Amino acid sequence: MKTGIIGLPQVGKTSLFRILTKANLSLPAYANPREAHLGVAKVPDERLDRMAAIYNPKKLTHASIEYVDVGAIGQDALKESSYIGHLRNVDALAHVVRAFEDPSVPHAGPIDPLRDIKNVDFDLVISDLGQIEKRIERVQKDLKKMRSPELERELDLLVRAKAHVESERPLREMEMTAEDKKRLRGFMFLSEKPIFYVLNVSESSELGKELEEAVSKYNLTEVASRPNAGATAICGKVEAELAEMSEADAAEFLSSYGLTESGLARLIRTTYKLLGLISFFTIGEDECRAWTIPVNTRAAEAAGAIHSDLEKHFIRAETIRWDQLLEAGSEANARARGTLRLEGKDYIVQDGDVLHIRHSG
Repeated sequence: MKTGIIGLPQVGKTSLFRILTKANLSLPAYANPREAHLGVAKVPDERLDRMAAIYNPKKLTHASIEYVDVGAIGQDALKESSYIGHLRNVDALAHVVRAFEDPSVPHAGPIDPLRDIKNVDFDLVISDLGQIEKRIERVQKDLKKMRSPELERELDLLVRAKAHVESERPLREMEMTAEDKKRLRGFMFLSEKPIFYVLNVSESSELGKELEEAVSKYNLTEVASRPNAGATAICGKVEAELAEMSEADAAEFLSSYGLTESGLARLIRTTYKLLGLISFFTIGEDECRAWTIPVNTRAAEAAGAIHSDLEKHFIRAETIRWDQLLEAGSEANARARGTLRLEGKDYIVQDGDVLHIRHSG
């Protein structure tokens, strides 16, 4: 799963990408502003860490998310095929929005996150409208040559989509059936992608409170509550300092601001939730590992995330919640208590489940 990091110029977008993916923070600004950069961020998970403390495994593997940093967004950028191609190939968008005051960093007009969000959403909608109009024209021509029920259904959907974006609403807010979504999938419309807004706020002595209240302070509550959208806040300046600290120093530093975790941890969790993802765990002395699966995944399919042969030869899944395993102290104790249970292939895996797959392979 890839998340594209977008934003207007001078919002802290590339700095956030570097911090998230542990890219070299000392690198100068990218020579090519339109070049895309791919990085991987580890998903922090206290549940996995606590279980690993019991098992002391040879290897500890957290889940990860790919982030793509593209150049500053705008109408001109969205006319470039290479730029738009990078955006089409991501699963979600993280729109970094400037909410910090800094006279040394240029900014056109007053700081207004809601205005910037509306402007970027409008650019995405206009880009999709052009693509929709071209496809409608092509389908209409094809229908004149030969009637086709499938093409007629596609045309009807495209006409609805055109009306929707012409009302300046992104496609992510349009009501669609599973079949509708399947028909539109190949177009990779930008405004259809789930989006979350990342407010980059100023450093302050009450940063914990500022981060907590940022979404409502900048009037983003309504846009963040729309379908397939969300919002969170970070302080890029503080996150950059945290990125270069040891875990102990970082915890003390966060505490001085009244925080218990970094903004990046919240941001990554927001990404996970927006993409409809959860984690399950496999635990042992060789490796403790988090695996990423979509919500509502069956046990047999979850086994396939580990290895295709496990799905093919699946028999049962020994299952226990992570906190029940911690309480029991070991799988043997959990089995004796009856909290370790057997589930069949159709069991829906829950976030935080610990699975041991029984198979015939």
